[in-house]
Amino acid sequence: MQRRFDLDWVRVLAFMLLVLYHVGMYYVTWEWHVNSPYAGPALQPFMMLTSPWRLSLLFLVSGAATAFLLGKARREAEARGSTPRFLGARSWRLLVPLVFGMLVVVVPQAYYEVVEKLPGGYHDGYLAFWGRYLANDDGFCRGDDCLDVPTWNHLWFVAYLWVYTVALWLLLKLAPRRLEAFAAGLASALTSTGGLLLWPILFFAVARIALIGIFDSTHALVDDWYNHVQYFGIFLLGFLVARSSAVWEAIQRARWPALALWLGSWLAIVAYFGYFTDIAPPQGLRLAMRGAWGLNQWCAIVAILGFARQWAPGDSPALRYLSQAIFPVYILHQTITVVLAHNLKPFDLPPLLEGPLLVVLTFGLCFAGYELIRRIPPLRPLFGLRFRERAPAAVPQVA
Repeated sequence: MQRRFDLDWVRVLAFMLLVLYHVGMYYVTWEWHVNSPYAGPALQPFMMLTSPWRLSLLFLVSGAATAFLLGKARREAEARGSTPRFLGARSWRLLVPLVFGMLVVVVPQAYYEVVEKLPGGYHDGYLAFWGRYLANDDGFCRGDDCLDVPTWNHLWFVAYLWVYTVALWLLLKLAPRRLEAFAAGLASALTSTGGLLLWPILFFAVARIALIGIFDSTHALVDDWYNHVQYFGIFLLGFLVARSSAVWEAIQRARWPALALWLGSWLAIVAYFGYFTDIAPPQGLRLAMRGAWGLNQWCAIVAILGFARQWAPGDSPALRYLSQAIFPVYILHQTITVVLAHNLKPFDLPPLLEGPLLVVLTFGLCFAGYELIRRIPPLRPLFGLRFRERAPAAVPQVA
């Protein structure tokens, strides 16, 4: 199996897109940890360009990466004459950064949220807040809305990825033949352009129509069933089709119609939310737009993966560097954005200057943080890296 450099590039760029998205969250009217005094609706159509699919894309690529990692673990186990070492290593890679992130990295996000949004503000200082945070203090409330601490904030993705990895491992242990048969049937159903577009769109549309009105998106794991259906579904899809050349060829062929459907559905979604800002839409239209959301979600992913495979970007020193850096950058980025945004407020910069400055500073400080982390062995596992850096390899690692 040749290295899928196109998927490596997609993974890197998808994580970088999160930096842009979270800087954008500071300037829109949606609820976030901190909000700009200039927040308004101007950026919201562009935020909705990625809202339906950006995390689904990451889960699909993570599912494919899991297939490749498991294959590698099995080959290494065969060479040793032992059982594959997969779940333990994967858990270490995900859970150590998650726990450290919850206890240390994301704390400033919660602190500045309390400083800015708690009635009367918060004036006891960061260390006092940190102590209350670690003690699971439930006293940070605005009316009936109380901040749950400790929290994982943007690191919910890591928690969900670990849970889905464990669920997949159990499926492989308990029903390997059924999973293999399902993978074969799935690959057969997705090898034509029509099947590739129809069946996943139907899945995502039905999931949204049936569940989004019942289960809000909470990222709290235990009550987030709409997200579990869509995210575990696409994680499993990525795992099952990772080695199917026929499916990837179909994705490449479908890139242009998928692009047209993605952009067309985006315009419809923007118009819908723009018109029905203050009034309730008819129920039939509401359901139709939920279906359009599912169409947008899958077609964007097909377009991105299809063009990435068509352009076939290869290995490079930049890719090897970014593949290692991107997980620590992801862990750090939202905290850095929140801290910068809060502390730039006294300068009263116009958004057209402040926004790009936030992007540049967030990326710069994240990569500076990575350069520090990679040089200190005890810090490396806390950010998802091996304790000691390996000698330069011919290909980047998949995370």
